[in-house]
Amino acid sequence: MEILDILISASFWAAAIRIATPLILATMGELICERAGVLNLGIEGIMVAGAFAGWMAVYSGTGLWVGVAVAMVVGMGFGLLHSVLTVPFGLSQHVVGLGVTLLATSSTYYAYRLALPQVNSPPKIDAFQPYEIPLLSDIPLLGQALFSQTPFTYLAFALVAATSVMLYRTPVGLAVRAAGESPAAVAAQGLSVTAIRMGAVIVGSGFMAMGGAFLTMSAFDSFFFEMVNGRGWICIALVVFGSWMPGKALLGAVLFAAFDALQIRVQQTGFGADIPYQIFLMAPYILSIVALVLVSRRAQVPAALMVPFNKGER
Repeated sequence: MEILDILISASFWAAAIRIATPLILATMGELICERAGVLNLGIEGIMVAGAFAGWMAVYSGTGLWVGVAVAMVVGMGFGLLHSVLTVPFGLSQHVVGLGVTLLATSSTYYAYRLALPQVNSPPKIDAFQPYEIPLLSDIPLLGQALFSQTPFTYLAFALVAATSVMLYRTPVGLAVRAAGESPAAVAAQGLSVTAIRMGAVIVGSGFMAMGGAFLTMSAFDSFFFEMVNGRGWICIALVVFGSWMPGKALLGAVLFAAFDALQIRVQQTGFGADIPYQIFLMAPYILSIVALVLVSRRAQVPAALMVPFNKGER
């Protein structure tokens, strides 16, 4: 009964949406990259860099939304590096992605120590505060869960809608999807596959960095290096879970976040006190893997994903 009470509580779903927000942002970024045919394994490091850049900008005296913009620009910078190496040069997307993760993480650590050499505990900032949308926040259950969040969460849901409209209702989205399915057809129409893929990686990396920035500017009010904690790798799995579709990927992010929120609540209530706590920590990942296996069997992978394209070659 305790678990059922947790599942029907508004506070539980509010926490699930909050936990899902960085996953939603980063997953949209990865989805855009992969739709264009590029696997971006730099996501974990880009999220770390975005978390630090946004937090540091606000700590230095800028506004919160300026901090979000700074994080996005930093992410786009790493995306530019990734796209240059993988698209025109055709280097291994796996190797470059892991290299970007290492570069972004290590450069963030260096920048942190350079900016705050004598600080042992991270300073705090005034983070985004929850904003209740009038009337909508009064809806039972849904009001607190969806309409009493921080503006950063509302931005994440808006970007899901924008990504969906862009991919399926605009010529740009058609070009991005075609670049991931049949780049030769794109080139035959006189469009630049290189420009489309590079643009998708740069924009997608900006979204990833925003996902990291949410952690320091909305979920918490300080920065520490373990805060991303593998969320980038989860986002790669969520893209597959969502069959490369924004709406389904959003549901996957909320599902994983609900599993995570549930294990926290279960531990707090003392349910299963004789069970090692590591089992509860593993539960969201195990359940997500099971769901991923069941769904991915029917997923349609972009035909040209991870396939380099050189104009004139067959």
